[in-house]
Amino acid sequence: MTLPFEYQNASLEFERFMVDATELAGLSTTNMAWNMVVGVLHTFRRRLTVEDALRFAGVLPPVLRAIFIEDWSLNEPPAAFGTKEELLAEVRSVRTAHNFSPPNAIAAVAEALRKHVNVAAFEHVLPTLPPGSREFWLSEPS
Repeated sequence: MTLPFEYQNASLEFERFMVDATELAGLSTTNMAWNMVVGVLHTFRRRLTVEDALRFAGVLPPVLRAIFIEDWSLNEPPAAFGTKEELLAEVRSVRTAHNFSPPNAIAAVAEALRKHVNVAAFEHVLPTLPPGSREFWLSEPS
């Protein structure tokens, strides 16, 4: 078997994702988008059990999968989803001095993510996750 494309080109695909997330959030640089992406992924992860998180991670591209699981405290119980404002505040709590997450941060990352995952696999896993998961990953703010 040949080396899968997603692993051969993981850095290139991640850079493309970051450019999309940056543009969709209206930010100037991928450096500005970094804490937003980390914040969105970790905020979502905090709402999942280990089993749910690993199932979700399985549909992510390799670099995003690694970011999703990095620095994970496995002993922490899943948090409730809360309001959009509470979720955004949590996203913005990542490295606050260097976090430029705009009000549409979650929707921007969600839209960028959908451009870089197998959408059918992504949509298949969402209903298996806790209530609120699908709404979290809507690319259009409601």
